[in-house]
Amino acid sequence: MIAETVCSAVSAAGLGIAVVTAYRKRFLAAARIAAYSLVPVGLVMTGVVDWLADTAFSPTAWAGFGLLGLSWVIFATTRTVERRRGGTRKERRAAARAAEAPGAVAPGASAPALGQSRPATRQAPASRGDDDFSDIEAILRKHGI
Repeated sequence: MIAETVCSAVSAAGLGIAVVTAYRKRFLAAARIAAYSLVPVGLVMTGVVDWLADTAFSPTAWAGFGLLGLSWVIFATTRTVERRRGGTRKERRAAARAAEAPGAVAPGASAPALGQSRPATRQAPASRGDDDFSDIEAILRKHGI
């Protein structure tokens, strides 16, 4: 009953401020203030205020909120650990199966060509302009990129 009285008083004060604002020819601001001031009365009429008052003083409700918070913390922790390990369980299993396959070939490696005895050609040494990127290439190689 006290909550309903307080909400009604807040709404009445808000509507009064909206009238004063409209008198000053600021109609858009007055309409916005009126909309905000009608919210507490709407909450009282829908029963949300009674529900919140009953929930605020219920130990069972607080235990429920605590369990919801705990489940959120566990979920967030497992997602963080999963991201640091590098993928989902399905992806890790697929990678393990691919590594254990008998004829596994590294990505980017090619099968040896039969009948060709030509030696592999070496790449030409980097030109002077590529020296600027040698540090970057070394860092990328270090990280396996």
